[in-house]
Amino acid sequence: MALRLIVGDDPVLVGESVSTAIDELVGDGDRSLMLEILTEAECRSEDGSFDPTRLIDAARTPPFLTDKRVVVGRHASRWTGKEQLSAVTDLLGEPLESTDLVIVWERGVDPRVERMPSLPKALKVAVEVAGGTVEQTTVPRGSGAAVWLRDHLAESGLDFDRGAVAAVETLIGEDRGRVVGLLLTLTGALGAGARVTADDVATYGGDDLGSAVPWALDDVIDNGNISAALKLLPRLVPYEGTQSDRNNAAFRLLAMLHKRYSNMLRLDGAGIRDQAEAAKLLGMKGSTYPAKKAMQQSRKLGTARLARAIDLLATADMQLRGTVDWPPELVIEVLVARLSNLSRRSGR
Repeated sequence: MALRLIVGDDPVLVGESVSTAIDELVGDGDRSLMLEILTEAECRSEDGSFDPTRLIDAARTPPFLTDKRVVVGRHASRWTGKEQLSAVTDLLGEPLESTDLVIVWERGVDPRVERMPSLPKALKVAVEVAGGTVEQTTVPRGSGAAVWLRDHLAESGLDFDRGAVAAVETLIGEDRGRVVGLLLTLTGALGAGARVTADDVATYGGDDLGSAVPWALDDVIDNGNISAALKLLPRLVPYEGTQSDRNNAAFRLLAMLHKRYSNMLRLDGAGIRDQAEAAKLLGMKGSTYPAKKAMQQSRKLGTARLARAIDLLATADMQLRGTVDWPPELVIEVLVARLSNLSRRSGR
């Protein structure tokens, strides 16, 4: 049994580590038979609390038609009760040798929960005693952040010259998670092991996602117009080109959609009276029109459908990282159709 505990509060960096772990553990095996990923949505009890019972059952289930199973338990920070943690540590003390287990201590998908609980010492010790590894993905503060970034660049396989390193530091600023997409783009454009210059970083670094929200797509999704939404997608996610380009475009669009629905969820139940208050809560500067749109759609969808939308976005994120053997444009098509359908149903 392989056991890994991945810890972090940056969803991009955590997602990268989870994807790497799955790739290594599944290898050339059949993911449809070997892999089971459980998020907070699957571990939510009827009373709204979170229970790891389903993860424990999955970890104790023998493989079928394969030599082993790989079970991934995401959003483990939701298991804050002593009984819940004890159940997990008991599992680690009596593992099923045919199950490789990955536990991910990360933020939940509900953006209203702003603070992620600290990793319990008991869980960390239980993993280490069981022979597992603990991987911290959180970027160090201060001078350690620069060291972390340079180590990440060195491990990418690309050859960054001094000017390129400085250009990357300037481009991503404090948002270290952006380095993941940047490295994918540079590798796809220049090739593995290529020399990277400051000009390359400027050319392929792209713009800030927050300034490129596809309003046309937002509008047709909000109106529940599935057909119109699907017709717009080829302009946003290329259906041709390299796999890297298509993946990057899909992740960019997913990030923009996640940001918008997270804003809606933050406004839900906040007692906001007008768009100025909404913009202030969301930290938006300049025009308050985007805040007005988010406020209107938040009220239209309501809490249950907003929670469902966040679950759909989390599922799409995992699908883009390899839980299904679909091209990236298909993952986005299914996501957009489902989000549009939520809006259609809320208008009835």
